[in-house]
Amino acid sequence: MARLIDRQPGMTAAELVGHLSPPPQFATASLENYEPDPRFASQRDAVEAMRLFAGDRPAASRGLFSRKSTAPAPKPGVYLDGGFGVGKTHLLAALWHRTRGRKYFGTFIEYTAIVGALGYREAVAHFRGASLIAIDEFELDDPGDTMVMSRLLGELVASGSRIAATSNTPPHALGEGRFAAQDFLREIHALADRFTTVRIDGEDYRKRDIEGHAVSLDDDEFDERIADHAGSATVDSFADVLRHLATVHPSRYVGLISGLTAIGLRDVEVLQNQTDALRLVAFVDRLYDAQVRILATGVALDQVFSDDMLAGGYRKKYLRATSRMIALTSMPRHAPVG
Repeated sequence: MARLIDRQPGMTAAELVGHLSPPPQFATASLENYEPDPRFASQRDAVEAMRLFAGDRPAASRGLFSRKSTAPAPKPGVYLDGGFGVGKTHLLAALWHRTRGRKYFGTFIEYTAIVGALGYREAVAHFRGASLIAIDEFELDDPGDTMVMSRLLGELVASGSRIAATSNTPPHALGEGRFAAQDFLREIHALADRFTTVRIDGEDYRKRDIEGHAVSLDDDEFDERIADHAGSATVDSFADVLRHLATVHPSRYVGLISGLTAIGLRDVEVLQNQTDALRLVAFVDRLYDAQVRILATGVALDQVFSDDMLAGGYRKKYLRATSRMIALTSMPRHAPVG
């Protein structure tokens, strides 16, 4: 059986940029096929907010003699703030599909990686003037990201680009509990002030049909299930995968799992340090985007983050990853993959 740790993805800057489009499961996402939970009016309101940002005028303003709007000029960015699993990425992808012209869709970590690969000035030259820059999972984990993104988005907005982002954290609270955010309030507020914030409430849609824990298999079940994916799966120990992830930049995790329908993780155990935990979060995000199922033995994957980790500044990240690992380990055996 192939091993993940033998994969060494090499991706050029051009290949990284080429991946800036919505994940496959959002290839047909639209505002029309987003299904708001009727218990949460903010989900319906978010759809209308995205229509307005996309340039759709409300019905009341389309008449021949409609009054000229006295509303303030719209901001160049929209920021979807809400918990995990409420449909933020669907709405972001729907906006991307609705937008004409040159446009990009990627995670925050992908954009920062491209800046690192291309260099700041070349990255600005590449993205400048794009009709839309869509940023999923916007988050500030360190001062370097804060300075770069504040400057980058400022230059792109000045070039006429519009920005749309999703996050689990309100924009003015970015960075709290992760670094000395109070020392970078000017940059954080400059970022926040470019966005109209749209709050989305609701429960994680992945838990509407899935309850309980991530699925942990015994050895016989593991061998049987992994055989379903012969030729398109890898099998490694959990510890080996964590060590390997440390050798691959997170922006290249998409290449690490290319062509796989499943990964097997033996002997999962509780994580011992935050660095490994954050790499696992980034890896799970890419697995979820590609709908690569996880088959695992040992500790259930929703139990790998310690209480201390869940009490810290990365709590929302860990809960998002937990939600996604429950979904990826609970996929029906013969469900479509890829």
